[in-house]
Amino acid sequence: MPTLNLGILAHVDAGKTSLTERLLFDSGAIARLGSVDAGDTQTDRGELERGRGITIRSAVAPFRLGALNVNLIDTPGHADFAAEVERALGVLDGAVLVLSAVEGVQARTRVLMRALRALALPTLVFVNKIDRTGADPDAVLAAIGRRLGARAVPLNRVRGGRAVPCGPSVEILADGDDDLLADFVEGRDTPPETMRASLRAQTAAGTVQPLYFGSATTGEGVRDLLDGIGSLLPPAGPGSDDGETRGSVFAVERTASGERVAYLRLFSGEVRLRQHVVFTGGRGGQITGLDVAGTPGASLTAGNIARVRGLAGVRVGDRIGPPVRDVPPFPPPSLETIVRARRPADGGRLRAALLDLADEDPLIRARPAPSGATSVLLYGEVQKEIIGARLLAEAGIEAVFEESRTVCFERPAGVGEAAEEMNWRRRVPDFWATVGLRVEPAPNGAGNAFRRETEPGALPHAFDRAIEETVHRTLEQGLHGWPVTDCAVVLTRSGYAGPVSTAADFRGLTPLVLMTALARAGTRVHEPCHAFEAEIPGDALSRVLVALAALGAGAAEPAPGPGGWTVKGEIPAGRVREAETSLPALTGGEGTWWSAPSGERPVTGRPPSRPRTGGDPLDRAAYLRGLGR
Repeated sequence: MPTLNLGILAHVDAGKTSLTERLLFDSGAIARLGSVDAGDTQTDRGELERGRGITIRSAVAPFRLGALNVNLIDTPGHADFAAEVERALGVLDGAVLVLSAVEGVQARTRVLMRALRALALPTLVFVNKIDRTGADPDAVLAAIGRRLGARAVPLNRVRGGRAVPCGPSVEILADGDDDLLADFVEGRDTPPETMRASLRAQTAAGTVQPLYFGSATTGEGVRDLLDGIGSLLPPAGPGSDDGETRGSVFAVERTASGERVAYLRLFSGEVRLRQHVVFTGGRGGQITGLDVAGTPGASLTAGNIARVRGLAGVRVGDRIGPPVRDVPPFPPPSLETIVRARRPADGGRLRAALLDLADEDPLIRARPAPSGATSVLLYGEVQKEIIGARLLAEAGIEAVFEESRTVCFERPAGVGEAAEEMNWRRRVPDFWATVGLRVEPAPNGAGNAFRRETEPGALPHAFDRAIEETVHRTLEQGLHGWPVTDCAVVLTRSGYAGPVSTAADFRGLTPLVLMTALARAGTRVHEPCHAFEAEIPGDALSRVLVALAALGAGAAEPAPGPGGWTVKGEIPAGRVREAETSLPALTGGEGTWWSAPSGERPVTGRPPSRPRTGGDPLDRAAYLRGLGR
């Protein structure tokens, strides 16, 4: 039976989970229609999700459309949970992008549409809430073309509050089909089956987006959408024919007993119950439970998704075999907070619990902070509430969060080199090791790299590996305490002393040499930025430009726009919230704001610093005392 793995994506409050519930109900997968307000929907299973009325984790719900098995993946709409959406995109065959007929195109809608277009993922658009007061379907359709850059093909229209089916526009389809274009230019009628075939082909290629108006609450237009899902979106293919098994873990959850359960999408090959699997990171284990979504059986085949048990060390992002598709990553979190246990005695358990959460969402990157606290990375303030509630519910720990701050990073400003030889004159050297390192800038976006100029095999493998691992760990805190990126580190010298040297000597010495080389190279601190676009009335232009300049916005370029001006530019990520919240007062409530992460820029003036954790290799005496040397 063919399978379609379908994602439901939307800006928060567009009605995404309500639509998911309606699709399951209208397809016969559930007997009763749940409600977000009542907290009894199928995909929002956790108490936090039901209580807050938002989706936090991706959930899988299967249903049937004739001979097609559909695995419906409801993803979070809130921007704070962008990492969940990123992982879901990597396992989808198609998507439904949900908009509100009242609010129209919103900030998150634009981010999601850009990701869908970058993947050329077959996408349907559902304009929800046509039954609500203030709904303006025609204005939303115009905004979809203007603000999303989508080639939307309406397949129904709103007439008297009802969704009335209509045929696809030959003008829109002709832009991507030479045969249709010839018929259109020469005035020939195109058979409906030819139009439908062209629509199906262009949808599969991700070049057009069939659009449906409707209401998840009343069910209006949902049958049209179901027909489009079944007939226009291509199901999962059979996978590669090289016999290699390929799959990806896109979510991990825990049972009440603490057991990890992985959601595994298989792209090719087969995985069976009691099979031993190994992921690319070396983790793995024997499968003790295999629940295939919508398809009973003891094996997981290409195109399907299963809940897998028995893999104790499994983490989100683990893969079987090489990656199948390159998913453009959402930018990493740009906020950091310090978490402390309200009871100091719970500090150790707090850190362990946060590390467990990091297995489910690796981007939060829990790390030790001073005085027994733990640092975590965030996309937004809502994540604090969710993490705090989960710590209390799952670990019995009451957490206190410090005010969030922007996460900066450092890049090498030049080339620096340092080395330290074993001091044979001392009876007991600080380290029985010789290490020489050179630091060089790498191209922007290259990340960090380690290479060797020493003779191959000059060091035992354990010593060589200790140097490389320690280099990457040390670069997590640069001269100002921020992570260092786009840095090439070269091993220029090495040596050891027969049986007395240990890997611990190289782990202890490498930070001292590396930070000395980095200090000689110098670093420059960079801050993350957002690209923004603001639509403002004409009489507010000067006030908005002055306020944006005060917030550090650069290249703010006003241009005539609908009903006033459109201002585009770049602003530090740490000032986005202030800009967004100040806009209503500056524009009399008529301004709109959109922003998305868009790179970084060097910090001007005195660079901000972050407190270091662990020993400080820039202070040799204190560092050696910390190591007990």
